Amino acid sequence: MVKPDARKSFPVSWDQFHRDARALAWRLADKGPFEAIVCITRGGLVPAAIVARELDLRLVETVCVASYHDYANQGAIKLLKPIAPSVLAIGNGRGKGILLIDDLTDTGKTAKLVRDMLPDAHFATVYAKPAGAPLCDTFITEVSQDTWIFFPWDLDLTYVEPIRDGAKKE
Repeated sequence: MVKPDARKSFPVSWDQFHRDARALAWRLADKGPFEAIVCITRGGLVPAAIVARELDLRLVETVCVASYHDYANQGAIKLLKPIAPSVLAIGNGRGKGILLIDDLTDTGKTAKLVRDMLPDAHFATVYAKPAGAPLCDTFITEVSQDTWIFFPWDLDLTYVEPIRDGAKKE
């Protein structure tokens, strides 16, 4: 496994993620009305739950896509579970009235796959990188393309080398 460069990492705590997901809900509050959320699993599950609560949306569906097959390296996109036909039928059948949620858009490959399924949906992410940001309608924080975001569900309390020490070559 390729380890992300510690100098270009962006660790996100549960508190910070919750604040950022609520900020996303605030930005989305006047963009609807939305009848349903489709979250891109797995990363979209947590922000979708927070946004669903804040916007009082009860219909939450998943589209299951895998792209990071060995954690650090993005590979071929695999659709593991499509969107339920009952949700696809909402609005104009092209996503109008549906809110797509993910934690991050990185290269935009996953976003493009799901946007092709629901081209009229509103796509929102908590974080965006430059390659994927143009596919988003709404996001909270942009980070550089070479930054690795460590989400709270991926972290454990452990010692971290100082940036200066991690940069030394032995």
